[in-house]
Amino acid sequence: MPENHFTAQDELFMRRAIELASQAEDNGEVPVGAVLVKDGNIIAEGWNRSIGGHDATAHAEVETLRKAGQTLKNYRLLDTTLYVTLEPCPMCAGALLHSRVKRIVFGAPDLKSGAAGTVLNLFESQASYHYADVDSGLLENECREQLQAFFKRRRKEIKEKRKQERLLDEKESRS
Repeated sequence: MPENHFTAQDELFMRRAIELASQAEDNGEVPVGAVLVKDGNIIAEGWNRSIGGHDATAHAEVETLRKAGQTLKNYRLLDTTLYVTLEPCPMCAGALLHSRVKRIVFGAPDLKSGAAGTVLNLFESQASYHYADVDSGLLENECREQLQAFFKRRRKEIKEKRKQERLLDEKESRS
């Protein structure tokens, strides 16, 4: 769906997801944020916590679904919309299908593991027993730039760390 078809409310909730992605980044996590909305109200929100939580399943979407289930006292999150800064992976797409989220809106496509139309589309699979509407590209540039800046900085930090380790090894070998 072209960005101009999104509502002002869609943009508001995606901007909140971008803020949450910044919180993830501040905590050393990959900057992905998610917001779940029902009847125009935020039910739950979350961000990536996999690294700090030592939990491969602690993606922004899953964190948000867990909180929403507790808030609504039901794992079925009927008539809800999830806003997320990065296209859901297969694990998250499966969780969204199981939880019966009605609509998924994402910012940036995930060229490696996107499961909402980029690499594969679990939401349109005949194996799915539930279907969800997927709208992509909302604030795509902002979402993509946030992720790219994070990974660029992370690569630079890793390169600098390796350089420092080499210098230390050289110094020790001369001693």
